[in-house]
Amino acid sequence: MKITRNLFLASLSLLTAFALPASAATYTIDPDHSAVTFKIRHLFSKVTGSFNQFEGTIEYEPGQPETWNTQAVIQAASIDTNVEKRDNHLRSKDFFDVETFPAIAFKSAKVDDAAGQSAKLHGDLTIHGVTKPVVLDLAIHGVGDDPWGNTRAGFTATVTINRNDFGIDWNQPVVGGLMLGDEVEITLEVEGLLKK
Repeated sequence: MKITRNLFLASLSLLTAFALPASAATYTIDPDHSAVTFKIRHLFSKVTGSFNQFEGTIEYEPGQPETWNTQAVIQAASIDTNVEKRDNHLRSKDFFDVETFPAIAFKSAKVDDAAGQSAKLHGDLTIHGVTKPVVLDLAIHGVGDDPWGNTRAGFTATVTINRNDFGIDWNQPVVGGLMLGDEVEITLEVEGLLKK
């Protein structure tokens, strides 16, 4: 009788363990070791820039993509292309209109095609008050401890968007076409710090 009861309890514990949803560790994006950069065509070359103020969290457990989740907010006014006049124009109503739409946001929805150190991260991107679904190419660089006893995780995510989809369509005609390209290449270099 005791053996039967023990077997029943063991089976119940096993079933309960499988029934519980998998959980992931939560990392806070470390802005000192992360970067949000972009690239867009200007005439015959490409101009690069960055956003210098951002925050967010990443839920990540190696080998369990069903638990992966992330959300982040970027301050649009922190745009920086190393040219003050251009940055002020980008903050204006011609582009980001930062007074009306101060935040750029991303919230993940699901992960698929997870294989080895790469995956596809699906989510909603909000820019200029417009939300569109996007798919980021995700590279996973690993998890480990730093010299100060903190646990960190590193990722790179890339995506190309069409700025017109988000209502940012200012341009200027030039001989042979338009001054600016429509496609914007975005790269996120992210290092997360494990929440204790």
